Amino acid sequence: MSATIPYGLQDINQADIDAVVEVLHSDFLTQGPVVPAFENEVAKYCGTRYAVAVNSATSALHIACLALGVGKGDIVWTSPITFVASANCALYCGATIDFVDIDPKTYNLSVDRLKERLEQAEQASNLPKVVIPVHLCGQPCDMAGIHNLSQRYGFKIIEDASHAIGARYHNEPVGNCRYSDITVFSFHPVKIITTGEGGMALTNDHQLVKLMRMLRSHGITSVAEDMHPRHSEELWNYQQIELGFNYRMTDIQASLGLSQMHRLADFVAKRLDIAKRYDYNLSALPVVTPWQHPDGYSSYHLYVIRLKLDKITRTHRQVYEALRAAGILVNLHYIPVYRQPFYEQMGFKAGYCQEAEQYYSEAISMPIYAVLTEEQQYQVVASLRQAII
Repeated sequence: MSATIPYGLQDINQADIDAVVEVLHSDFLTQGPVVPAFENEVAKYCGTRYAVAVNSATSALHIACLALGVGKGDIVWTSPITFVASANCALYCGATIDFVDIDPKTYNLSVDRLKERLEQAEQASNLPKVVIPVHLCGQPCDMAGIHNLSQRYGFKIIEDASHAIGARYHNEPVGNCRYSDITVFSFHPVKIITTGEGGMALTNDHQLVKLMRMLRSHGITSVAEDMHPRHSEELWNYQQIELGFNYRMTDIQASLGLSQMHRLADFVAKRLDIAKRYDYNLSALPVVTPWQHPDGYSSYHLYVIRLKLDKITRTHRQVYEALRAAGILVNLHYIPVYRQPFYEQMGFKAGYCQEAEQYYSEAISMPIYAVLTEEQQYQVVASLRQAII
């Protein structure tokens, strides 16, 4: 039997290993010089002023919400087609979460639906404080459209770009925060680059970065200008200013991320080649391949197909299970967040976002990662053909 093919897989080379080993032999394993070096490298690549490395993208989303003042009584909106962390981060702050339906072509948050919801919310005096668009699969959202609405309705924007480091929007890097207050990346092993576990928040705002840096490290600062005045005879070399968290990234993790950044362009180019090969080889099958908006350049974290269920005899579940039985470990990105039992207990019901649910009933994430070989990809295509015909 052939070896299984996962939907995602990291690519670690000798340079990555050497970078980690160098840190292991150094004086600093946790908060040393490599974390800021990694932050600076990502900020420089994206063309943004500041970056804050943390232990996960979930942590980055949490401190981003807190830095923007999200709290009890506030409302946050996001896409229903995302990992649960995009919504959970608002709940961590005591806020209320709601969902805006997706665009049927890009699967990202729909600007048209957002505009409609904002008009309704303004009349009801319950506008969101923050909107979190998600760059699903690595394809950028219509950030200019969302930003224009933010100027009209007064909400802040956190880009959940967990899938999208290396992507471009209007030929500029995702992460430059031109259309948002904060952008968040993920460095989980199945993402474009990895630190094992890890994330990062980027911003151009000095006050936001200062607050996020404190929040990731227990709310503590050692910067003299940020410390409260004390009696002159007392020694205070740090102070807790906010209620923060232990969300720090280590130098060990950052060394891997810094090394991987040197291959980011190559990783994205390989994923694009794989996506093009899928586009060609799946064109005759009863599936919908990913449509790409001309304003964006996807980093292709995921390659999601949609089954044309009216043209095949098997159900969505049967195709999914047939592929996994054949050793093709496809996945589903995502079940609408509000359909999760935890969110259903809040009162959300099936049918809340119709486009999202139509997508969910047809979507399957195919294997895509930099080290996926052509032979493996043809095996994936052959298995899919057998599963649906």
